[in-house]
Order: sequence, then structure tokens, then C-alpha cells
Amino acid sequence: MTVIAANARKLQVEEQRKEQTLAITYQRLMLVMLVFAGVIALIALRLVYLQIFTDRVQVSVGNPLLPPRGDIVDRNGVPLARTIDAWSIGVHPNKLLGDPDELATKLAELMPEKSAAEYKALLTSGKTFVYLSRRAMPELVSAVNALGEPAIAFDREPERLYPQTALAAHILGWTDFEGQGVTGMEKVLNDRLGNPDTRGQGVALSIDSRVQAAVESELGAAMAKHSAEGGTGIVLDVQTGEILAMASFPTFNPNAAGKYAPNSQYNRATMGVYELGSTFKPLTVATAIDAGTVTSFAKRYDAGTPLAIGRFRISDYKGKNRPLNVAEVIAYSSNIGTARIADEMGAERLQASFRKLGFDSAPHIELAEKAKPLWPREWSRATLLTSSFGHGVAITPLHLATAYAALVNGGIWRPSTLLKVDPSRVPEGRRVFEAETSRRVRQLLRLNVLHGGGKRGEAAGYRVGGKTGTAEKSGSGGYSKKVNVSTFAAAFPMDNPRYVVIAMLDAPKATADTFGYTTAGWVSAPIVSKVIARTGSLLGVIPDERRDMELSEVLPLVDTSGD
Repeated sequence: MTVIAANARKLQVEEQRKEQTLAITYQRLMLVMLVFAGVIALIALRLVYLQIFTDRVQVSVGNPLLPPRGDIVDRNGVPLARTIDAWSIGVHPNKLLGDPDELATKLAELMPEKSAAEYKALLTSGKTFVYLSRRAMPELVSAVNALGEPAIAFDREPERLYPQTALAAHILGWTDFEGQGVTGMEKVLNDRLGNPDTRGQGVALSIDSRVQAAVESELGAAMAKHSAEGGTGIVLDVQTGEILAMASFPTFNPNAAGKYAPNSQYNRATMGVYELGSTFKPLTVATAIDAGTVTSFAKRYDAGTPLAIGRFRISDYKGKNRPLNVAEVIAYSSNIGTARIADEMGAERLQASFRKLGFDSAPHIELAEKAKPLWPREWSRATLLTSSFGHGVAITPLHLATAYAALVNGGIWRPSTLLKVDPSRVPEGRRVFEAETSRRVRQLLRLNVLHGGGKRGEAAGYRVGGKTGTAEKSGSGGYSKKVNVSTFAAAFPMDNPRYVVIAMLDAPKATADTFGYTTAGWVSAPIVSKVIARTGSLLGVIPDERRDMELSEVLPLVDTSGD
């Protein structure tokens, strides 16, 4: 019995040990599971944090297949701005091992934009990191790497590239080293191009790179030929307000915008405010037709003697010194005749018309780089008479382009735009001229190119109509008798207008083939002619020399025997 009792106690002790062992094992297992669950929870929380707080800052986390900034393309999908990977070169001055004097000399040889003294100052600054070069070429990276300094670091970073170089520079603008738009459409579209939800789609502008290239080519050639201070050219769709081309000279390359003089980034099309002279005359006549002042183009106005305003006199350049009908006022560009039409009509009507055309506010365009016109404080009789032929009111060339679009498209003014317009979403616009008035003024513009001062603006088969404008350039000392702002405003084809084309040269100089003249008919009209000849078919206008608009109402009113 003693043996049996002893065995029973032994078995009981063993059972207790097994239970204790199982309990300890269970506790350890639960502890491991809790630790594992805690780690999983921490990982999950970290992922949620990254998703919420860093996906939109570190764009590569959101989608590494998308660029950090969207592309800008022209209306046909041609790339104008895109982001690529580029090299940056930097140094950790606090970790420098080599001789700073020797290294500074070698860096100055490879990157001469800074002197050896400036590089030495960087190398001995004690800072943790400074850039030596950004957007560096691979050849430069290899050369700097060969110097063998361990403290020099190389990295890849996004770079904004403008593959068409200087094309449409004033439209595109440029970005800083952080990839943020500084000027132009880069600035306008900054949020859209950087948004992870939209940056993969890019943005299509209204411009056609082929037309833009032609405008820049012809404007640049004329600038060089006439040694002009500046110039601008615009091609505008008269039905949608889309800008197909807009150039300003001097210009710059947005790939290296900081290396150009500030005046090269001045957009004369939207920031330059000029008195654009006789290009206003068709606008005045159109207003007078709508007002009932001009009921017939045969109506005559005395242009035989200068018109006095106080101690000043309005006269004509190469005047006919006789009464002129309305058609002759435009064809011969009579200041006196236009002023008399405006005088009969009254300041209230002309001022209201100019306001409808937007001449009293900055041009309607997406760009931030735009200027307000010089608008008269009061409309005296002198203001009325001089503004009727383009003096006393100073506007941008883009103002003139949108005004001429309304003048020829049936009388509807629409805001200009640099974004491609969906044909189903064309702005309704506002009526500024009656449709019949638009048709009649188109006759005058076509007549002026065929038999008036705009002859050199003709492009065979494209039925061009337009008006020259030569204004004495104003300055601190008043108006210059020898320096002009020469503009030609045109549209084509005049039997069914599609596009307005503007060319302006600031302070052109005469050449042998202009016989000493710097007027718009000699220096600016040929630019428009060449642009239309080069781009008309690209824009869908087929040249046809066998057709023209109906001019039987106006041809008998002008002497064409000398043509």
C-alpha cells in the first residue's frame, strides 16, 4: 500500500508539472501573438500615414510611372514642355577630404559660371550640402566625378525641358529649380500640371506649333532687316477666340531663361501698350454705321483742309486735298475724314464702342503678364477726334486682334484664349457690331488691300483684307517725327473670314527696298502676307485666285486707274 501511495503522489506531481508547462507555453504563445499583432498594427498605421500625408508631396510614392509635372502640348499634340530626369552636382563641405584651393581651381575650369574664389568659399563654408550645378550635362558629371573628391555628390532630379527651344517662349513661360511655374502658361497651369490626379493627361494649348514657327520666322526676319526695337505677331481664330500663334521679339529660350536680359521676357503682345494709329479707322467707321451716322459709303467728308482742335491741326499723310467718300477715307487712310465722321457721331457712341471691345481693361487672356490700356480720363472733343484714328487711346496688339475678329466675324466679340477650345463649347460672346455692318466693313478692308495702302499685305488666293496703322512713337519728350510704331491688322479669307493676323514693329528703320519709308504698308504688311502664304493651307484655307468677295458696292467709289 505504501508503494501504491507513493506512485500515486508521483503521478500527481507529474500531472501538475505538465499543466504548469502547458500554461507557460500558452502564455508565451499569447505574448508572441500580441507582439506580432502589434507589429502588424504599426505597419498598417504607417502605411495609412504615408498614404494620407505623403502621397501628394512625394509624387513618386503615388505613381512612379507618372512625371512629377504634366506635359504641355500644342493643339495637335506636339510636345512643348515636358519633365525629364536630369543630373545635379553638389558637395558636402563638412566632409571635404581634398585641398579646397586645388579643388576650387578645377571646378572653376569645368564650371566657369563661378570663379575659383567663389567655389572656395562654398567648399570652406562648413555647410552640410550645397549645389554646384543643376541640370548638368552627362559630360560635366563625368568630368567632375573624375576629380575623385568623395564629398562631391551626384543625383538625379526632375528637369523641365522645352524641346522646341525658344518656340512660343512668352506663351509657355518657365519653371524654377523646384519645378514651379514662374511665368506664362507654366504659372497659369501650375496646380493642374502638378496635381497627381491630372498630371498624367497633360494640357493642350490653342497654338499650332507650325503656325507659331512661321510667325516667329517672318517676324524675326523683319526685325533683323529693319533693326527694330521690338515686334509682335498674332494669329487668332475669329470664331473661337483661340490664339494659333503669338510671338514677341526680342525673345528667349525657356531652357535657360535666367541667362537672358529682362526685356527679352517682356511680352509685347499682351504687355506692350501702343497707340496703333490708323488700324482704328475701320472700327470708327463700323461704329458710325451702327449709329446711323454713315448710311452710304458714297457719303463725302471734307478732307481738303486740316481740321483745327485748339492750337493743333489734324492733317493727312500724303492727303488728296479734296472731299472724300467713306470708301476713300479708308483706302487713302484719311485722318481728317475719319475725325469728321467721329465728330458727327459724337464721343458717347465711340467711347461705348471701344468699351465693348475691351479697350478700357487689360486684355482677356489667361496669362498674368498683361497690361491695362491707357484710357482717357475725359472724352473731350480733342480726345474724340484723335482716338478715332488711333491716337490718345493706347492698347495692346492682342486688344486689336480680338477687336478685328469681332469686326469681321459678323460682329461678335469673344475673349481670346491660349487653351484649346472644344468645338461644342465655344464662348457665346457678345454682339458689338451688327452682322450687316461687319459685312460692309469687310468690303472696305478688302478694297484697302486691293487698291489702298495695304497692297503689300495681299497673299495670292487668300483674299486678304486689312488696314495699316503708322503712329509716331510717344516718349518722355512727346511724339517723335522720325520713329514709328507700324502695324498691319488683317483677316482672311474676306468672303468667309477664319483668321485675324496682326504684325507690329516698334521703331523700325528704313532700308533701300522701302525707299526710306518705315510706314506699316512697307514694313509690316509684308510680314502678314508671308505668314498667310506659309500657313493658310495648314489652317484649312485653300487658296483660290478665281474667287473673291463681292465688291461691286465699293469699287466704283475709289479711283483704281493708277493700280
